[in-house]
Amino acid sequence: MPLGLIALALGGFGIGLTEFVIMGLLPEVAADFQVSDATAGWLISGYALAVVVGAFLLTAAVTRFERKPVLAVLMVLFIAGNLVSALAPDYWTMMAGRIIAALAHGAFFGIGAVVAAGMVAPDKKAGAIAIMFTGLTAANVLGVPFGTMLGQAAGWRSTFWAITAIGVLALGGILTLVPRTGSGHAAPGGLRTELRAFRSGQVWLSILVTILGYGGMFGAFTYIAFTLTEVTGFAASTVPWLLILFGVGLFIGNTLGGKAADKNVDRTLLVVLAALVVVLVAFALTAGNQPMTIASMVLLGGFGFATVPGLQMRVMKYANSAPTLASGANIGAFNVGNALGAWMGGVTITAGLGYTSPIWAGAGITLLGLGVMAFAAAHAKRNDAGRTEGPRPTDAGTADSQQDSTELQPA
Repeated sequence: MPLGLIALALGGFGIGLTEFVIMGLLPEVAADFQVSDATAGWLISGYALAVVVGAFLLTAAVTRFERKPVLAVLMVLFIAGNLVSALAPDYWTMMAGRIIAALAHGAFFGIGAVVAAGMVAPDKKAGAIAIMFTGLTAANVLGVPFGTMLGQAAGWRSTFWAITAIGVLALGGILTLVPRTGSGHAAPGGLRTELRAFRSGQVWLSILVTILGYGGMFGAFTYIAFTLTEVTGFAASTVPWLLILFGVGLFIGNTLGGKAADKNVDRTLLVVLAALVVVLVAFALTAGNQPMTIASMVLLGGFGFATVPGLQMRVMKYANSAPTLASGANIGAFNVGNALGAWMGGVTITAGLGYTSPIWAGAGITLLGLGVMAFAAAHAKRNDAGRTEGPRPTDAGTADSQQDSTELQPA
């Protein structure tokens, strides 16, 4: 395994910690800045919105530059944002620090996925992307619980100081371990060429599957604490440990999903999304049973995150001639999915449908994602069959065909 993947995973760990650890520290942050819990919650929402903006606009701004130095600069931006948060004298300075760090989030994962795929053989690309995203899963399994405990014991600022230090370590790893050779260069033509990748209908279908597939899982997860305590009957003190089980599922799903996607991306996504729908329905039906809920938590994390390497690989596959911006846009799509799922879950609860309703809503959203994925896979299969019958004409008006003809073939 290339050591550069470890450096990328460490950066992913720090970024994941920044995104999620604030959830456990909101009471302390709200009390320190003397704002309401709802106002403090905007530190989460503001971060998510900034990720979407940074994933597209910041990635677009750096497509002409070599990727390794760009990753280093993004990590410096991440460090600066967390340093601002650690030193913030008031709420709005804290918000500014969150936004600065979030701008680096989407671009780092988008560009990092391209770099990670470029470090390995063609039949191991999805697995390499999964290794980078292992940092994000580790942030959920280990970083968030321990970061929360550190913040509660030594003050919430101590957690952001620790994240800043992790960023410095990741920066050192990127500078020393990520090779220039194999990391690739920006596509000829810069931004114009990168934007041309969005002429591919398969790129847009892949992004839509990301929004729906990941949004369904996150919609169920957003209100999981209420489900566990109000429906299943677990004590509030057990929720963090149950979330660790969810994180273990994330880790396993990410690893196995990456290996499966290296063999066949579309088949893997179809199977995993179908399994995720089944898990969500089973969870909603058995949420009152504690052993079944524990099993559902692990399976929800496993199948939910098993989609991530394949979803990222698929959008890069159909934007192969210029994957950087499409990869960044897909990272933004994950966060759009987060927002969609959380909103739908909130709507169902507000409508008085109970605390299992977000799980049902998640199942419905994921089922839509499965339908889109089935359509995209069938369309891609028809195109592949058409190419085997003979060469297809290419001109300026058949950019979608050109994109499909340069796709990375699964092993």
